[in-house]
Parts: sequence; C-alpha cells; structure tokens
Amino acid sequence: MTRVTYSAISSFSRVRILFLLQERPERTVTELCEATGLHANTVREHLQRLVDGGYVVAETEHRTTRGRPRVLYSAATGQDRDSTSAVARHKARAAAQRGDLMRRVMPWTDVDDLPTEAVHQLDALVEDLGDGGFDPIVDESTLTVDLSPCPHASASARDRETLCAVHLGLMDGVLSQAGGPLRVDCMTASRHPERCVVKLLAAHASRPAELVAS
Repeated sequence: MTRVTYSAISSFSRVRILFLLQERPERTVTELCEATGLHANTVREHLQRLVDGGYVVAETEHRTTRGRPRVLYSAATGQDRDSTSAVARHKARAAAQRGDLMRRVMPWTDVDDLPTEAVHQLDALVEDLGDGGFDPIVDESTLTVDLSPCPHASASARDRETLCAVHLGLMDGVLSQAGGPLRVDCMTASRHPERCVVKLLAAHASRPAELVAS
C-alpha cells in the first residue's frame, strides 16, 4: 500500500510549514517563503504533498480588486467547511471500513464501551499515526494513545517542540474530520524524549489541546 501520508510529513521542512499553518491559516506561498527561507518552487512542492496527504487545504482568494487571486493555504483541522480536507475524510472512511472488517473477523477486538463513531475515530487515528512512523498503542478504557518510543526522540529539543506541536494538531484534525465525540486533550511529555502519551477526551468536555509536563 502506498504510504502517501508518511511521505507528506517525513520532511522537517513540511513539518515546519504545517506548524506555521496551524499557528495561522490562510497563508500565501510568499508568506511561507519568508518564514522558512525556502524557494517558492520548493514551498509549492511541499504544499502539494501536504494537500495530497490530507493535511492542508487550499482555496482561491476572493478579491474585488484587480490582479490575480492568491491561493491561501490552511491546516486541515476539520473545524469548519473551509478547513476540511476531502482527502482526510476519505481516509477516515476507509480506515473505519477496514476496522469494521477486522472486528468482524476478530470479534474479540471489538470495543463495547465506546460509541461506533468514537471507534471509527480511533481507526482513523491509529492508521494515520502508523503512516506517520509511529507504533501507537490505544487504551480505550483510559482514552490514551501511547506513542512510545517516539521516532523523533533523537531530534534537538527545539525541533522536538515543533514536531510535538504539529503532530498534536494533526491528531486532533484526524479525529475531527473522522467525525465523532473524541478530541485530543493533551500530550504528556516526560523527561525522556522517547516516552510520550496522548490523552483524549469527549468533545463535550473538550478544551484546546496542549502540551503539558508530567
């Protein structure tokens, strides 16, 4: 199976672009070039990979003045129509179908304590994390996702901070676009870079996702 999503976030330059788009949506290629120091053609190539992976959405600017409308790029958070990626939605549906098939073949893997929508959200999340180079272990009873050992543990502290923030946003975006009650609560970081656990919670009790120290 082609790992489109993994290739989309395997480059730190693309992670940096995602970080900027998560901080502020509707950025132009010119703005991203200024922020990253990359050539415009390189930024466009990175953006296309991110769009193809379902992590970024692009829209044409609506303007009333003369000139060519700009293309505005935003992180695919799924929080509204403008930040929803058709690619991400399709991936989530496909993951749910594969999860349902697995549970029919291996009924002991079924999760009785969660609504179907939440189970399908976890299907999408686990598959996306796997494509991103993680080996997640989900505890449905505590709603935690153990990402240890983190594949980015050897990165510098500054780069890890960016990587953690981006992946936290990506996880929340996957859950949101899959549709259901679960959202990311926080990422609990330990003193050991390879140790990382993400906590989820039901949407009715949600608050902005954050990074907290254990």
